[in-house]
Amino acid sequence: MPELREGCIRLARQAGAAILAIYRQDFDVTAKDDRSPLTAADLAAHRLIVAGLTALAPDIPVLSEEGADIPWEVRRSWRRHWLVDPLDGTREFVKKNGEFTVNIALVEDGEPVLGVVYAPVLDHMVHAERGVGAFLRLPDGCDEPLRTQCPARAPLRVAASRSHLDERTAAALARMGEVQTFGLGSSLKFCRIAEGLADVYPRFGPTSEWDTAAAQCVLEAAGGAVLALDGSPLRYNRKASLLNPDFIALGDPSLPWREWVVGSGEPAAGSR
Repeated sequence: MPELREGCIRLARQAGAAILAIYRQDFDVTAKDDRSPLTAADLAAHRLIVAGLTALAPDIPVLSEEGADIPWEVRRSWRRHWLVDPLDGTREFVKKNGEFTVNIALVEDGEPVLGVVYAPVLDHMVHAERGVGAFLRLPDGCDEPLRTQCPARAPLRVAASRSHLDERTAAALARMGEVQTFGLGSSLKFCRIAEGLADVYPRFGPTSEWDTAAAQCVLEAAGGAVLALDGSPLRYNRKASLLNPDFIALGDPSLPWREWVVGSGEPAAGSR
C-alpha cells in the first residue's frame, strides 16, 4: 500500500502540472450530457492518471469521471478499483479561482482505503491510508499528520456559502445555532475539516462517487466521518447508479447532526 500511495501522489502531481499548463492559457469549455462543463484539462488529466494507474497496478480496474461508461454488469464483480476525478471542480477551474483538485482513491469492498487529493494552484497535497493516518505532504517531502478538531468548539465552522444556500442546507444551518460559514470548491471542503480548519460540510444535492471517495478516506483517517443521512458511511460501487445520497461530513462524529438534518428529505431514524 505505501508504494501505491506514493505512486498516486506522483500521478496527482503530474496531472496537476498538465492541468496548470492549460489553466494558464485560454481554453475552450464544452458541456457534457448532464450540462456540466468539460475542458481539455479534464481529458488530459484523465488520460495521464488512467495510464499511470494501469502501469502501477495492472490488475486493478479504473473508474474515472471521464471514463465512467463501464456497465454495472462489469463493475458489480469488482472487489477493488481505482476511483478517480481527474479535475474535481471544473467550474472553479473555468472561473480561475484555484479551488479545484485532482482526486485519486482506491476502493476495497465499497470502502475508500487510500486517498490522494491535490490542489495544483495551491500546491497542496493531502493523502491518507485507512488504518495508517492522514497527512499533508510538505515541500521538503516530509509528511505532517492531520487530525480533525475534536471535540468541536462553538461557533461551528461550516462549509456552506450563505449566498448559494438551498432550503434544506439553510434549515440545517439554522438548527446548528451560531456558525461561521465559508464557501470553497471541490474536495477542499473535506480537506479543511481533516486539517482541523472546519467542522461540518452538509451536502443535500447530487454528487458522484468520484467526487467524494478520496477526500472521504482523508477525512476518516484524520478522525472524521462522512455519513449518509441514515447514519451509514458512504459506500461505493454498490449499485448501478454512481450518484451519492445526501450526506454530511463531520470533523467530530459525536456532533448532534441528526437534529440538524431532520426533515431534509431522508429520515435520520435508525442511524448509528
